[in-house]
Amino acid sequence: MPAVVLVGAQWGDEGKGKATDLLGRRVDYVVKFNGGNNAGHTVVIEQADGSTEKYALHLLPSGILTPSCTPVIGNGVVVDLEVLFREIDGLNARGVDTSKLIVSADAHIITPYNRVLDKVTERFLGARKIGTTGRGIGPTYADKMSRTGIRVQDLFDRHILEQKVEAALLFKNQVLAKIYNRRAISVAEVVEELESYAARLAPMVRDTSLVLQEALDRGETVLLEAGQATLLDVDFGTYPFVTSSNATAGGACTGSGIPPTRVARVIAILKAYTTRVGEGPFPTELFDANGEFLRKVGTEYGTTTGRPRRCGWMDVVIGRYATRINGVTDFVVTKLDVLTGLEEVPICVAYDVDGVRHNEMPVNQSDFHHAQPIYETMPGWWEDITGCRTFEELPTNAQAYVLRVEELIGARVSAIGVGPGRDAIIVRHDLLGED
Repeated sequence: MPAVVLVGAQWGDEGKGKATDLLGRRVDYVVKFNGGNNAGHTVVIEQADGSTEKYALHLLPSGILTPSCTPVIGNGVVVDLEVLFREIDGLNARGVDTSKLIVSADAHIITPYNRVLDKVTERFLGARKIGTTGRGIGPTYADKMSRTGIRVQDLFDRHILEQKVEAALLFKNQVLAKIYNRRAISVAEVVEELESYAARLAPMVRDTSLVLQEALDRGETVLLEAGQATLLDVDFGTYPFVTSSNATAGGACTGSGIPPTRVARVIAILKAYTTRVGEGPFPTELFDANGEFLRKVGTEYGTTTGRPRRCGWMDVVIGRYATRINGVTDFVVTKLDVLTGLEEVPICVAYDVDGVRHNEMPVNQSDFHHAQPIYETMPGWWEDITGCRTFEELPTNAQAYVLRVEELIGARVSAIGVGPGRDAIIVRHDLLGED
């Protein structure tokens, strides 16, 4: 089976973790290919006794919860080692086997000085802040692009590690001391902290691109799991209010070492409404009771930050954009159950920008910032859908809503999330099959 890519179609928090977990039972490798611990996946697993266990994953791929699956942190990820081991220890304490995790030798490490720089820079921006989580993600990617970063493989050569840290701090300490009035960070302090993780990390480190290529050659299935989402992509998102990496299908190839010719399917996750955390334009954002309803019923608070998510109606302009940018073959619509109880459910089908209708994403960000949603309204439903397991079991109005979204986004809706549980999903088309 060739590789399969899983991406978010909005601004993140669409439910990629649940989809990955669902697919993880049928794939051999799950690869995180971008981002770091600045985003999170929440996975709810039903236990044998009927109770549920909730897992909040930040850096680890969601496939780590599936015993038969090998989780991989790819070269495109930036790794905070403290967070990595804290997350591993937390899962181990709950009985989850994490021993199969492998980490790319080429992945970049989030250093203590980059965490500091991220926080002070954001504060310095004041009203022009971009909404960073302050976890050092952006500065680490900046170091990567400027070729001054620290990679996982550098941990195992003290001489190289010291040289690289010293070179980085020559400039960064000047910035910290003279611009931000912060104390300089010592080279020894950084090296000591990073080296403290080396022995534990060493057994996990591999040439992951080779591991994955060999797996594909054996006919095994590799799932490439995005952090963040299409509208947060550094190239194709709502720049500058984006993440610092490529969260699209193209990023899956560069972030894993798997060539595009090995990718068979691109699955995009689309929440039945829209949410966003952080700054930046959001055409369908609601500031009324409907927005609060979506936030409350959908439990829309950031997995990593805990921040209340901004909520709005479904935006199929964004959906079509995600289809185009990623080459989406299948959509998974999540959290359809949250819309239960609404008399009407609007769908944003186009934008009005200064009196001009835009059926597709405006070219420039200024127009997108001023975009007013043009809605098409669908009738709502009141029936509880959390127990539905076939499309035909859904209320007629819920079916009509899904079919209209499918028509407008330009790719088929192959699965529908109808509740928080691991099995609360309707499968219309096999995500890994040929139908």
